[in-house]
Amino acid sequence: MTTGVSQLDRQLGGLYIGDNVVWYDDAGSLAATFCLNFIQESLNHEKPLIYISFDRSPKTLIENLGPLAESQYLSILDCFTHGKGDGSEVFSKFYEKDGAHWPFQIVRINDAANPDVVADAIYRLHATLKGDVRFVFDSLTGMQALWGGEEAILRFYSRACPRLYELDTIAYWIMEKGAHTERLRASINQIAQVAIELSISRGKSALTILKADRRKPDTLNVPLIYWNDGMDVAFEMETGKGGTIDIGGRVKQIRNRQGISQKNLAASVGVSPSTISQIESGTIYPSIPAICKIANVLNVDVAGFFKGQTAVADRLVFSGAGIPTSLSDLPRQDVSGYRLCPPDFDAAAEPYIIEIPAGRKLPSHFFIHKGEEMGYVLSGSLELKVGNRMYRADEGEVIYLVSELPSQWKNIGEKTAKLLWIKIKK
Repeated sequence: MTTGVSQLDRQLGGLYIGDNVVWYDDAGSLAATFCLNFIQESLNHEKPLIYISFDRSPKTLIENLGPLAESQYLSILDCFTHGKGDGSEVFSKFYEKDGAHWPFQIVRINDAANPDVVADAIYRLHATLKGDVRFVFDSLTGMQALWGGEEAILRFYSRACPRLYELDTIAYWIMEKGAHTERLRASINQIAQVAIELSISRGKSALTILKADRRKPDTLNVPLIYWNDGMDVAFEMETGKGGTIDIGGRVKQIRNRQGISQKNLAASVGVSPSTISQIESGTIYPSIPAICKIANVLNVDVAGFFKGQTAVADRLVFSGAGIPTSLSDLPRQDVSGYRLCPPDFDAAAEPYIIEIPAGRKLPSHFFIHKGEEMGYVLSGSLELKVGNRMYRADEGEVIYLVSELPSQWKNIGEKTAKLLWIKIKK
C-alpha cells in the first residue's frame, strides 16, 4: 500500500498491512508532512483512521488537519485535554459547544495518565470500525512526558505493536529522536516493521530508512536529501528515475526566462553573485530559507524548482496581466516585455506581450531563439527587416518566422505598438 508520497514508496517499497512505522523526528516537526500524506491517502480511500493525540489539543489538531478533518472516516482519541492539558477549562471548552456536530468522531480520555485506560480506549474504538484501520500515534514523546518514563513507553509499545499487527492495521508512531535514549530507540526498532529517521543538517532535510521488513530498499541506512513544499515532497536522488533533481539548472532556467542577471538575483536574495553561480552550476545546494527566498524573488512556487515539467492539465487558467520580463537579448532595453505564463510553466510555446514605443527602432530581434516564432499585432504599425527584405505589419496582421530572425524592428506609427508574440520550442 502507498504512504501517500510516491517518491517514498519508490525508496521504501510501499507499506504492508500490519506495518508499525516509527518516525524518529530530529526536529520535532519533520514528520508532519509524511503523516498528512498518509492520512489523506487513507481517508481518500475511505479507510478508517484513528489519530491518538498526546501533544495537541483537539482544536489545534483539527486546524492542522484542515480539510482532512471533514472526513467521516476520521476518529480522534483525545489524550491531551486531561493529559498535558490537565483538564483546563481553556481546552475543555472545545466540548461545550451546544449542538456541535462534527463530521469526525472524537473520544476524550479522562484518565490519559493511565496507559491501560488509553490502550482499552484504543481497542474499543477499533472494534467499532470496519476494514483495515490506520493509526497515527502523536506522539511517543508525549506519552513519555505523561506516563513518567521510558519503561512505561516501552511496555505500552511492545504490547500494542504485535496486537495492531494481528488486527491488520497500519500504524505511524512519531517520536522526537533527541528526547529518548539509544536503548529505547534500539528496543523500539527491534519491534517495529519499518523505522525511518528524519533529520536536518546544514539546512538540508534528510530521510534515512533504518529498517524495512519484507522489503529490501536499495537505500537502507543511506540519508536521502529531500525538500517539501506543503504536502509535496521531492527527493534529491530518486532510484526509480535514475538521476538527480537539477535545482540549479531549474533556477537558471527560470531566471533567464525573466531576463534577471545573476547579480540582480543575488542582490534581491541577499547573497553574493558567486553563490547564485555555484547554485546554478550544481556546486552547492541552497538552504531551505535560501530556496524559499529565490522562489519569492522569481515569483514562483518552491515546488517549481523540483518538478521537471508542470502538468498542463493541472493548470488551465492563469490570472494576471503578465510578468514583466527583461528582454536581455537586446543590446538596450528599448521595449517592454511581459511573459504571460508563470516562469515555472513548461509548455511547447511561450507567449509574451511586446510593446515598442512610437518611433523606436530596434537593432535586433527580441530573442535569440532556435525554433519557430509567430506574432499578432494587437495595435500600431511595425516594419521589420528579414534578410534583405522589408515587411510591414499593421494591426490585426500575423507575423510568422520559420528560421531567419529579423535584424531590425521599427515602430512606424504614432502610438505604442503592441504585439502578442509566441516562441515555439524546437
